[in-house]
Amino acid sequence: MSFKYPVSRPALDGRELEYLTTTVEDGWISSQGPMVQRFERAFAEYNGIAHGVSCSSGTAALTLALRALGIGPGDEVIVPEFTMIASAWAVTYTGATPVFVDCGDDLNIDVTRIEEKITARTKAVMPVHIYGRRCDMDAVMDIAFQYNLRVVEDSAEAHGIRPVGDIACYSLFANKIITAGEGGVCLTDDPKLAGQLAHLRAMAFTKDHSFLHKKVAYNFRMTAMQAAIALGQVERLDDILETRREIERRYDEGLAGIPGITLMPPREVLWMYDLRAERRGELREFLANESIETRLFFKPMSQQPMYFDPDWPSLKAHTFAEDGLYLPTHTELTANDQDFVIDRVRAFYGAS
Repeated sequence: MSFKYPVSRPALDGRELEYLTTTVEDGWISSQGPMVQRFERAFAEYNGIAHGVSCSSGTAALTLALRALGIGPGDEVIVPEFTMIASAWAVTYTGATPVFVDCGDDLNIDVTRIEEKITARTKAVMPVHIYGRRCDMDAVMDIAFQYNLRVVEDSAEAHGIRPVGDIACYSLFANKIITAGEGGVCLTDDPKLAGQLAHLRAMAFTKDHSFLHKKVAYNFRMTAMQAAIALGQVERLDDILETRREIERRYDEGLAGIPGITLMPPREVLWMYDLRAERRGELREFLANESIETRLFFKPMSQQPMYFDPDWPSLKAHTFAEDGLYLPTHTELTANDQDFVIDRVRAFYGAS
């Protein structure tokens, strides 16, 4: 179904086409093209981090980060219950075991419950900044220090939140704050980790390119064409974030006080505008008939078949998953568009 008001839509109105055209005309379209290094430097510098290592997706970024930190079979990684499943899958791809911690009222991992899940096999913790809402990284970093754990930040939905962990991982999928259509990037201040990330993403070739590969690695490289688009996006990231702050403000004001709607805590950066809604299914159908797209919240990891735990209905993550949704949230959304979405939500609940 095509919606007049989709949940997301990329805005490619900077220098993306110029950079992409240059890349095509120069013939440097592979991962060896100079645009890849330009994007990596620009994104790292924007975040005040020493090294950026691009890759083919946000999931690939998480997988590379865990592998670069030496995570593998027999290890455990603390992962939130409330997250997109790629967070857990990245752990599974390494042969390690994800250990899940329920969420707090802000949907982020409940930092007060992390320590009870730590065992002798725990090697890392993966906080996720859900929907652009910053996790309590001070608490996470303190726990990591006390237990000698590594920290992989899943920042797929949080471009603009400054990283503090060992490696921060971002997605560049088409619905993210900035995009390359597909793609991902890892940020780290550690030059050895950066080198290992780059080595693993490119099939672990030796320096002499002899086709002798000493470890299992991946073909997770980003093309120069993707990097050209991503570079154009990074150059406008401050403006993109400011536009999204205005979208958040208008939704907050317009949806306040509606019986049946519960607004969520503020976000440090806005990826998607999330809320809780009574009669969610009916609301979604009503809005769809008005050509307004909505999406559901993530389901708990313990509800997923490959990680199934029969106690999942008792989780706070499940409570949120039952009535949560998010509304159209992208920089092409005008004030009039938002007014219409807000008006239709108010109309459904009979709010004046």
